[in-house]
Amino acid sequence: MVQRTSDDNKEIDLDGRISAPPVSKVGQFVSGADPVEAFGSLLDRVRRDVEARLAGYLDARVADSARHGEDVEAMARAVRDLTLRGGKRLRAALVLVGFLAHDDTVSEEPALDAGVAFELLQTYLLVHDDWMDGDELRRGGPSVPAMLRRHHGSRELGDAAAILAGDYAAALSLDVLSRLDAPPDRLVRALSLFAEIQQHVICGQQIDIAGRVREVEEFYGLKTGSYTVRGPLLLGAYLAGAPMPVLSVLEAYAGPMGVAFQMQDDLLGVFGDTARTGKPVGEDLRKGKNTVVLHTARAMLQGADLELLEFVVGNPSARADDLAKLTRRLDEAGVRAAVIRRISELIRDSLDAVAEAPISASSRAWLLGAASMIASRLT
Repeated sequence: MVQRTSDDNKEIDLDGRISAPPVSKVGQFVSGADPVEAFGSLLDRVRRDVEARLAGYLDARVADSARHGEDVEAMARAVRDLTLRGGKRLRAALVLVGFLAHDDTVSEEPALDAGVAFELLQTYLLVHDDWMDGDELRRGGPSVPAMLRRHHGSRELGDAAAILAGDYAAALSLDVLSRLDAPPDRLVRALSLFAEIQQHVICGQQIDIAGRVREVEEFYGLKTGSYTVRGPLLLGAYLAGAPMPVLSVLEAYAGPMGVAFQMQDDLLGVFGDTARTGKPVGEDLRKGKNTVVLHTARAMLQGADLELLEFVVGNPSARADDLAKLTRRLDEAGVRAAVIRRISELIRDSLDAVAEAPISASSRAWLLGAASMIASRLT
């Protein structure tokens, strides 16, 4: 039984899922198209579709939560607000790329719903990350902890509610994934991978908060690469029943690309701007976060530059002009260029993995386009 939304081309069923009638298959790749344009088109297509599914699902969850009182509804609404407040939907797109890597003619529905699950997993991780870091801003608006502190009029109650909000988003992600229309053996394998991804991220986060990062790229593979690139690609491939050669290709591509993705975010956090990142620039340095920029800077800077770095890092009272001066010196000393060189090397490794790989032409183009999009944001 379904209930129509105001858009006659969509329907919403009673548990909040949105389904849309088939449009042009995203697996139909036009030979010779520019890979960046091809992946950008895919990303736009998936973003629209997945956000519609997310909105329908989360609206239903918020409505259902109201029966438990205004505090539960506020928690659910905060999860909804953050989830629908922008986001590239890169993970959802990569689920679809992995799903179509072996056969790009199959129905995409299971992969798109799995993309919804990944976006909810991302919400869970962002909520807890903002609570641990004390961040007030996320995606250009208030973080979930900030929203719930205002609702409760108490930092203690708001932070406790934020932890529960993250847990709630994690439960929703599992709910969506468990309902996928997929053969049981494939679904079990996907659920096992989903649990593994969360374990890797949690282990990486524990390493991060303890400040004992021994090898930054291995750390990034756990904390970010596991759920940003490797997890989505492999989960899509598992749901499609892809053979081992395809899985091996996706693994080889995902490892370096996941690390490169996090390194890029580190650079944007230091050398970008708030309008682009949705978070205050320089906060990673002020908070002493274990980023590749900090590790590289400590290896390259000397004398007064190193003293300035150690004064700013982990110093909540560091002034804006101290941060600005340090940022200039990091650039002038070649720290930014060194990180960019390493990112470029990692991206080349990913490109090599798919150049002649036994995967569909469309998925190859999308993977090349995703790598190029990451590289293009570094200049």
